[in-house]
Amino acid sequence: MRRASAASWFRVRGLDDGVTWIDEPFVREFYRCNIWHVRGRDRDLLVDTGWGVVSLRAHIPLVTERPLVAVASHTHFDHMAGHHEFAERWVHRAEAAILARPTRASTLAEPYASDEAFELLPPLPYASTTYCPKAAPATRLLEDGDIVDLGDRVLEVIHTPGHSPGGIALFERASGILFSGDIIYDGPLIEDCPGADPVDYARSMRRLLTLPVRVMHGGHFSSCSGERLRAIIADWLRAREK
Repeated sequence: MRRASAASWFRVRGLDDGVTWIDEPFVREFYRCNIWHVRGRDRDLLVDTGWGVVSLRAHIPLVTERPLVAVASHTHFDHMAGHHEFAERWVHRAEAAILARPTRASTLAEPYASDEAFELLPPLPYASTTYCPKAAPATRLLEDGDIVDLGDRVLEVIHTPGHSPGGIALFERASGILFSGDIIYDGPLIEDCPGADPVDYARSMRRLLTLPVRVMHGGHFSSCSGERLRAIIADWLRAREK
């Protein structure tokens, strides 16, 4: 399989509300993590950091312009493998050990990181058989109800176990923006991976249903409206009740 160049690896799209959508277009859509940059007055926020196979700092000037905190929605490889590039690294307490000492198994790089996940392979020296995220010990451990303060913007940490034990969403009540990670997005949800829990998943879905969300930026696939979010959850809950 051919390899992409480092310069072409990332795609950057500006959205409303001071949010920028960064992703890795040569990763097939199902495996492609969304990286969300949020502009704040005093510092910026990066929700997830992708596969880590090409340097975000070297190729995306946006992430080096101002003080920035990188928050991991959870510690599956496709969401946190770029965290080692940032001085401020936040994660829920339940998954801090994985961020500090990642392995191919604990991050699910084995078995999901394979050549089949790509349209074009990353640049050398990437190899799917040996790929593993680098250690990025947390500088802050998050709990449910904690606040991420960007100066003029405040996001609430919502613990959303189910997809993974320490999964979190970030909710900005003032704007109605939800960064949902992998607990929910507008695409096929993964409910049976190692570490998933169906009881926790249902509890997290019911909790998210109560939030006054205007727009959801998920861990995968495209963003959607709050109405679409609530429809996804309602359909999901009805299917489980059957």
